[in-house]
Amino acid sequence: MHRFSVEVMRTDADRSRGLMYRRSMAADHGMLFDFERTEPVSMWMKNTYLSLDMLFIRADGLIARIAAETEPLSTAIIPSGEPVLAVLELNAGTAARLGLRTGDRVEHPLFRKGR
Repeated sequence: MHRFSVEVMRTDADRSRGLMYRRSMAADHGMLFDFERTEPVSMWMKNTYLSLDMLFIRADGLIARIAAETEPLSTAIIPSGEPVLAVLELNAGTAARLGLRTGDRVEHPLFRKGR
């Protein structure tokens, strides 16, 4: 188990901005995107200088997909691959360093049952 301090993005404006223009993020921090409903989502790296690991997370907190070491400043679309409730962005290499895999569980109040 590993703990992260996360900023939660809940509005369209916050989700659109995300980590854009930031030049660093502490190793034990991340950004959690709450999409408010379970559906296929897409991310991108426009104006994002940090390479990131993106964890696409189902409503039950299980990781559906990991997009590792995304390309900074890219406008390429990064799809969830299936309906998800949230995306957790971590510094690139974090998922590999911690041995995170699809099917692992992310714990956060966002993933409560009955949401």
